[in-house]
Amino acid sequence: MQQPTVAEHIGEFAAQLRFEDLPVDVVEHAQHLVLDSVGVAFCAANEPFAERARRALGLLGDGTQPVLALPDRLSPRDAAMLNGILIHGHDFDDTHIGSIVHVSASALPSAIASAIMNDRTTREMLVGYVLGVEVSARIGLAAHGGFHEVGFHPTGLAGAFGAAVTAGKLAGLDAQGIAGAQQVVGSMASGILEFLDDGAWTKRLHPGWASSSALTAAAFAGAGWPGPRRVYEGRYGLYATHLAGKDWDAEAITAGLGDHWELLATAVKPYPSCHFTHGFADAVLALRSAAGFAAEDVEHIRCLIHPTAAAAVCEPLERKRRPHDLYDAKFSVPYVVGACLSRGKLTLAEFTDDSLDDPAIHKLADRVDVADDPDSRFPQAYSAAVEITLRDGRRLNRREPVNRGHPERPLSHQEIQDKFTANMRAVGDEQLIQRVRDVVRDLGSDHSALEFAEACSAAPAAGGGEVL
Repeated sequence: MQQPTVAEHIGEFAAQLRFEDLPVDVVEHAQHLVLDSVGVAFCAANEPFAERARRALGLLGDGTQPVLALPDRLSPRDAAMLNGILIHGHDFDDTHIGSIVHVSASALPSAIASAIMNDRTTREMLVGYVLGVEVSARIGLAAHGGFHEVGFHPTGLAGAFGAAVTAGKLAGLDAQGIAGAQQVVGSMASGILEFLDDGAWTKRLHPGWASSSALTAAAFAGAGWPGPRRVYEGRYGLYATHLAGKDWDAEAITAGLGDHWELLATAVKPYPSCHFTHGFADAVLALRSAAGFAAEDVEHIRCLIHPTAAAAVCEPLERKRRPHDLYDAKFSVPYVVGACLSRGKLTLAEFTDDSLDDPAIHKLADRVDVADDPDSRFPQAYSAAVEITLRDGRRLNRREPVNRGHPERPLSHQEIQDKFTANMRAVGDEQLIQRVRDVVRDLGSDHSALEFAEACSAAPAAGGGEVL
């Protein structure tokens, strides 16, 4: 008898998992993550990238599935694609810290689309979503940060596999079928980091493409289409082809499934920028508040960061001091530090055209230098250390071993609620905010997934919501 492969092990676990098996804290955190995801989707709905995505997908046809925050009706795969773009578009969505994967941005669109296709309840949809988050996180964890080192975006890779498990589960596939969905999606998992060199928008596509591919893979697996059994561990499997010979840990994927939940290690973001910049925002804002100096008092800023993270948000330094566009600014430590020092905050307002051209931010970004951090906890945490030298000769130092929002420093339930409300108020009224809050709180009930999706769209809710 053959030993089960990683995909088959996951398939067995996923096929057997029921809502009653989920611990209370997993259900509660899952609801918080969904609330956060829907909120960031709404605040992205009127952005240029959303409009262009709608235009592109409209060329491919329409359908019947609702889309988060919008009145569009699309096919299941295109609805999943657009939902992934909306959730991930501002880079304000959750991240599983150790795996460096934006887990909800692919798991939730796949869960919504597949649950509607298969007439599932929100209880079943929530189980599918939890599985997608759990599997994506574990596949990313097994690489020990190695995907980033060789230029792949873990969200596009790991997210496709997790979303395929979600889609297979909600399609009613058995253990073999869910394994098959992973085996097929391995040929679709993708995402390169070249966008970091010029602020291109391709990263925004990665979780949506992962979700869309997952639905395709589950359909092919359900039809009996064979995929490679050893899609993870084979000589041409995911890790052999995407880690350039670096070690990976199969145990990280399967150990403790159902007992230890990586979903609980998924962090809600306090800032709308790359997570690797967050420790620097934390440190600079704390120093600015405690020391009470003015931006014009700053002579020099020295930032210590792990080399892998630095490659994404600090290199090349001269260009990072002058991001090409707003998306590029989200991946720039000099820009983030300059914005925090200049304005005393880091919100969506710091990522506008006016902010990008702000000479006060430019002056401070020009004073940022970067060095390796030998004490960084990366990738277990996105550590940062900052030294600010003032014109009067004072040197102010702060180290953030763990970024705020990390499971060791989580946002409170109230902070997550406040973030959701602020994001929703950018586009909707109190009636809409309450409507969405209520249906997310109801996740895990016998209400249909379609009702959830309708309430989270820009279409009127049954019973009286207004069109945005």
